[in-house]
Amino acid sequence: MKSILKFLGIALFATFVFASCSKDDNPADNNLFVGTYTGNTGYTSGDNTVDYGPGKVTVVKVGDKYKFDFRDNGNIPSITDVVIAKGEEGYIGTVNGYTGVIKFNANNLNIAVAKDGAAWAADCNR
Repeated sequence: MKSILKFLGIALFATFVFASCSKDDNPADNNLFVGTYTGNTGYTSGDNTVDYGPGKVTVVKVGDKYKFDFRDNGNIPSITDVVIAKGEEGYIGTVNGYTGVIKFNANNLNIAVAKDGAAWAADCNR
């Protein structure tokens, strides 16, 4: 019985997350957001270079912390624990050691940041 309740709880949570993040949702306006942007991504760090090309970035927001998870274009590490205040559509400057620009809205995501000698780039749409 406990496993059935656990399964139902997870299913309800997943339904809430996916239903609340339609393509019209702007991450800046939500406390909880999950959305995938598709376009071009790239990464470089020392000898590890992922050429700028087709890829995806999944944006996960909980409260004011963001995670940008790169997929489908090589082994690009995630950008994690970026704090951006609710209502702000990104930043220019330095946040949690990431220096550069992260800009997003309901339709577009642009990333050009560097940290500890590594650099990430993305130009994607939803």
